[in-house]
Amino acid sequence: MNWLDTDTENCPVGRALDVVGEKWSLLILREAFNGVRRYDEFRRHLGLSEAVLADRLRKLVAAGVLRSEPYREPGARTRHEYRLTRKGVDLWPVLLALKQWGDTHAAEPEGPVLDVRHTDCGAPVRVVVQCEGEERAVLTPRDVTVRPGPAARPRRLG
Repeated sequence: MNWLDTDTENCPVGRALDVVGEKWSLLILREAFNGVRRYDEFRRHLGLSEAVLADRLRKLVAAGVLRSEPYREPGARTRHEYRLTRKGVDLWPVLLALKQWGDTHAAEPEGPVLDVRHTDCGAPVRVVVQCEGEERAVLTPRDVTVRPGPAARPRRLG
């Protein structure tokens, strides 16, 4: 069976996009990775409507990407902070790859808006696709072979 003969309904890329494939969801995650936790901070920094923000936060919590933690300031009602879960933290390389692509193909003339560096040595951080073999070679799309995996199903005709 080759790729064109497989059903793409259970594609993991499609399922991931069901969770985080909307612009505001990814920008909320960017904010969370950069230390934003509270609803008002997300809203102020992103400039999106309350309805959209509440909807996206609710969906990210329901998907297990963020968790909601109650807090209460003296004299105020209980509110919630939003923290990345393990599932959310696993999206970090995806966001870094998008940033890297944006820095290359949609950059400001002055340079990057965010400068991501290794805390210990100060070197810039890059996302790469790497072989898990002994050589640990950095790969391009031309260096890999893609085959249907064990969950692949034949495409239905019609």
